[in-house]
Amino acid sequence: MEDYEELLGTLLEKLSPSSSNAAKITNAAATTTTASNDQTIPVGISNRHIHLSQDALDKLFGTGYQLTKLKDLSQPGQFASKECVMICGPKGMINKVRILGPVRPQTQVEILQGDSFKLGVKGVLRLSGDLSGTPGITVIGPNGSLEIPEGVIVAKRHIHMLPEEAARFGVTNGKSVAIKFDGPRGGTLTDVIIRAKANSGLEVHIDTEEANALGVTPGTKIKIIKSEN
Repeated sequence: MEDYEELLGTLLEKLSPSSSNAAKITNAAATTTTASNDQTIPVGISNRHIHLSQDALDKLFGTGYQLTKLKDLSQPGQFASKECVMICGPKGMINKVRILGPVRPQTQVEILQGDSFKLGVKGVLRLSGDLSGTPGITVIGPNGSLEIPEGVIVAKRHIHMLPEEAARFGVTNGKSVAIKFDGPRGGTLTDVIIRAKANSGLEVHIDTEEANALGVTPGTKIKIIKSEN
């Protein structure tokens, strides 16, 4: 009987809420510590795409048109839509250019460097949103077309992160860093710009040309190897 009571007491102790909560707290603390020590950053690979203003969306698809979400992207609130458009330059056109949402104050077309030769449009290297003095292009949708006077860029490689993550990595917003990719075609990319802002998802953004040259696949993780300025 004494052995039975002792066994029962031990079992009740292990099943008590206090023991369970203590285990949860310990596991949570271990997870937080691991996350705070993790110096790796996932890589996102971008193909050519377009961001539209609501005015541009109305002209291309009809007044009051709303984008249809296809899938969420890594940056909070941003998504790939089901809708695509055609872009036309002096030398040629590219069909089925994906629209990313939500709408923006100004239309922006992000092409690959190789696209500039096909379109006959200069491939100006810029960060997203820095559109002053960039080339224009014609955009064609199912309900009409429009010619934008500027807004075509080749996106500079960059890293999205929260301000607190920037502090953990020892970098600041606007800072230029280098990153290294391992593998048989691996190498180093320099002049990667830190974009440390609220409501950001931690991710390096490179385009498909850069990814193909280095043999980078989705799910790859990198580390910042040095600061450049």
